Amino acid sequence: MPSARAEGRAAADVYVEVQRSAAFQEVRRRYRRFVIPGAAVFFGWYVGYVVAATTAPGLMARPVAGAVNVAMLAGLGQFLTTFLFTWAYARHARLRRDRAALDLRWDTQELTRGIGGER
Repeated sequence: MPSARAEGRAAADVYVEVQRSAAFQEVRRRYRRFVIPGAAVFFGWYVGYVVAATTAPGLMARPVAGAVNVAMLAGLGQFLTTFLFTWAYARHARLRRDRAALDLRWDTQELTRGIGGER
């Protein structure tokens, strides 16, 4: 029976092997291709809102309909885009990454199961 230290080292080797695999790199690439541009756009929109609120109070105070002004619409737009980005992220994960990540998980479990024998 292998020692706990040897098992830990062997399990670490499995995870390093999985991390270096083409399938894992593809999952990470799909994740980065969505998250980095999405976060940049979302952050830019947020900073634009804050900058406009502090540097252009006249624009932000401009009435749109009754007591609703540009600042209120932009603030509500922040909430809306938060929900839209969350929905888009969940959809992207479900359609482009979840199946591949689940396959990797099963493969990893199979590889690590063989290290310590049946438990």
